[in-house]
Amino acid sequence: MEAHIWQYIIILVVMAIIAIAIIRSKRRDFKLDANKLIELLGGKDNIENYEFNKSRFIVDLKDVGKANKEGIQKIGAQGIVEIDNQLKIILGEDAKQIKKYINELKR
Repeated sequence: MEAHIWQYIIILVVMAIIAIAIIRSKRRDFKLDANKLIELLGGKDNIENYEFNKSRFIVDLKDVGKANKEGIQKIGAQGIVEIDNQLKIILGEDAKQIKKYINELKR
């Protein structure tokens, strides 16, 4: 009977290790994403104004032609809408973390 208990304990420990590995593999480096996003928008000097609205990042650019929209989608944007010199980028749940780092970078 005691051998069965140890087997269950070992199985639980292995399952916990696997769960932790899966969670860590899904974590993203938001600082890297924020730097990459600014680069893909044409650099911080190309950004005139920006705001976050829940899952969207709305940015006014000096030159929207400098923005690499394909690159922005490759790093995880779920969609991009361009209106004049403004891009509305749908980032999903990552928007809050990226907002924090972009605010730090733009200071």
